[in-house]
Amino acid sequence: MCRNIKTLYNFEPPATDAEVHAAALQFVRKVSGFRSPSRANDEAFETAVEEIAGSVARLLASLETTATPKDRVREEEKGRALSRRRFAN
Repeated sequence: MCRNIKTLYNFEPPATDAEVHAAALQFVRKVSGFRSPSRANDEAFETAVEEIAGSVARLLASLETTATPKDRVREEEKGRALSRRRFAN
């Protein structure tokens, strides 16, 4: 799917509204093929982003797990290390 959409569930601290909105925006951009819609499509685009953000927020609030929450800083560093290994000269 889209590499820019990050996992938002089971992190400490929890995902912010801004992170949920950013993920929804990336999803709508991917599905629509528009990075920035024309004025004629702007309202439909923004409506889709808001609806998806609402759905994601409800999903995250309703999920349950017994797993220990992941640490954001540690997960980001693991991702950077993987990227360094993957793209090493």
